[in-house]
Parts: sequence; structure tokens; C-alpha cells
Amino acid sequence: MDNENPILKLKNEMDKHVVGHDQVKMALLLGIISREHIYIEGPPGTAKTMLSEIISSAAQLNFFFYQLHRDTRLSELIGDLVISKEKSDEGEIIKQKIVKGGILKSEICLLDDISRAPGESLNVLLRILNERKFFNEPIPLMTAIATSNPTADEYYNEPLDPANLDRFVLQIKSLGISYGKGWDDARKVIELYSNKSFNEDIPVSVSKEILDESYNKLDKMEIPSEVQEGLANFVTILVEDYGLNETNSLISDRTFFVKSLKIIRAHALISGRDTCTMEDLQALKYMTAFRIPEDIYDQLDNILQNLDRKKKIQMTS
Repeated sequence: MDNENPILKLKNEMDKHVVGHDQVKMALLLGIISREHIYIEGPPGTAKTMLSEIISSAAQLNFFFYQLHRDTRLSELIGDLVISKEKSDEGEIIKQKIVKGGILKSEICLLDDISRAPGESLNVLLRILNERKFFNEPIPLMTAIATSNPTADEYYNEPLDPANLDRFVLQIKSLGISYGKGWDDARKVIELYSNKSFNEDIPVSVSKEILDESYNKLDKMEIPSEVQEGLANFVTILVEDYGLNETNSLISDRTFFVKSLKIIRAHALISGRDTCTMEDLQALKYMTAFRIPEDIYDQLDNILQNLDRKKKIQMTS
């Protein structure tokens, strides 16, 4: 399968160095292929940063990491602010310019503890991420990965505003091995790092050109009518059967009738298919962790399985 689908080489490289965390790995692959941003909530030490660094190194992508804080200045994120003085006939003129750096020069960036950023810096940052431009000049950014600790009191953390959170098409929770009670994975981690170096180099697995080719394929991938209908039925079920509305969820047209098509196609591409199937609706799980109530999110597997089952019954009847 590796030879047929080079994108899986990135997954294999992550698996070599990090046990478990399959949802984070899939979200990263979906984000890199679709060029959409990712929001990951999870406690410290759950491999969020490490996985981002691995996928950047394995694809030779420029990587920028920044841990945001209450006093984060915009210049810390976009480069150095240079102030100069020039003399003119009218007197001395003070000019300032930005020597580009940070997110303006990176292809993947990891913005740790994004909810801690002050409002002014956060607003400009999110606008840059959304537009992929700085003063109308395009930037090379492919995917931004924003992380946050759980919004429990012990982390002194506040959630992002829903409108800001919606900028991140892919959204997941990462419990980690211990909190997720993955005891078999815990034993594998102990075994893995009992026998390997902590500073092992990450070999290049996929070129930037291959990622570009994969991205360019997305628009050409067929989404059959049954998959289109499945997506429409998914949203219908959430609203009609589970009572989702504008007060308890964020089911926006932009996300679920436009962006989701790109994520579904990316899921098919990762699976080695040129045409989407009902199975690719599984990608919707990576878009709904913070857009719908937790108790309904926990039922998504059943909702998606029922959609697939009904479609198969219709096709055979």
C-alpha cells in the first residue's frame, strides 16, 4: 500500500515514533492534504507538538512553533519589527517595517495555547490564517495547528470564541494514552523508548511536490450522488433528530456544505481511492468535536453507521 499511496509514508513515519494518538495523526494528514487548519485540545504531553514536528520533517516543510501567552505581541508571530529614522526636507521621519519570519515564512506552524493570546494579536493572527495573506501578499502557509489545554479550571484556560474556533475546519480532542485508558499503548510506548534514541533523525518520506500533487487532485475527485446525499442526511439528522440549533452548535453552511467536501475527498485520497465512498463520511468526526454537544458527538459512530446501512439497503432493494 505504501508504494501505491505515498501519503501513507507520513503516517508510517509518525507511527515509528509515536504510539497511538490515531485521531491526531489522521487530523494532521487530513489538514496537510486539504490545506485546512487544525484545532487540537488536549492536556500537556500528548504528542501534539512531536507529531507536528515529525510530519514537517518527513515532508521537508518549513516549521514554526510558538507558545502563545497573555502578552504575546503580533511581531513575535510574524517577524522582527525594524524601526528606522530618515531625514527629509520636512524633518525626521520614523519608519517601521517587518522583516518577515514566523508564520509568514512557514509552511506548517504550531500555535500552542492559542486561547491564551490577547485579543488584538489573536484577531490579526486569525485573519492572516484565514486569508493566507499579509498586506495582500500571499504567504506559503499550508496548515496551522492550534493547540489548547482542556478548558477545566486547573489549566486556567478559556475556550476560543465559537466564531474564532470555526476558522479551524478540523477539530479534535486528544486525551492521551493515560486519560484515554490505552494501557496496551502505554506498554508499547515504554517498550519503544526502551530501545530507541530520543534524538533520532526523521528521514524525508514525501516531497513537497507530492503534497502539491495531492492537493491538486482534490477538486478532480468524484463525490458520487449517494455520498452527497449522505452528507446532506448527516446534517439533517443532527438538526431534525438531535435538536441542534444556533444556540447549542455551530453547523455553518460554509463548513458543512463547502469545506466538508474537501475533507471527505482528502479522506478518500489517504485511503488510496480516486472516488469518494460512504466510508469517507467518517472524516466528519474530525470536524465536529467542538461544533456539536459532547453527548451527540459520542454517538457519531452510530449515526454514520446508520447512514451507511440505510444506503446499502436502498441500493439492494
